[in-house]
Amino acid sequence: MFVTDSPRPSPLPGQPCRHQALLTLPAQEAHVSAARHFAADLLETWSVPANERDSAVLIVDELAANAAQYGRERMTLSLALDHGTLHIVVTDSGTTVERRHRDTAPDEHGRGTGIVQYLAQSTEVHQTRSGREVRACLRCSA
Repeated sequence: MFVTDSPRPSPLPGQPCRHQALLTLPAQEAHVSAARHFAADLLETWSVPANERDSAVLIVDELAANAAQYGRERMTLSLALDHGTLHIVVTDSGTTVERRHRDTAPDEHGRGTGIVQYLAQSTEVHQTRSGREVRACLRCSA
């Protein structure tokens, strides 16, 4: 596991400080709770209000669960708070996920992406050379 947390001073006087952190874990379901707790503790340290922190932690939980399910080796969680926007990025070493499996009931899978899209102001999914990257942005008053 690799962790970094580094506050960056704002280049403009009177502007909020920029924070960023990175956590790398094995892409296994057993490590999803570590990503969730890391995000919750870090966002509390960064003084993100409780209701915004709860939304962000739910986004992290859903994205980390997908990365653990479909990633192969490791997943990386990146959090950056900059000018009132929280950027959440989860990468994994998996391939593109098909939207629906015929043998799976619609109630069992697929809600996580909808939850993330509902809570976040924007979301993006990119396939990279080494895997998949999912980005979600959330406004924060911290």
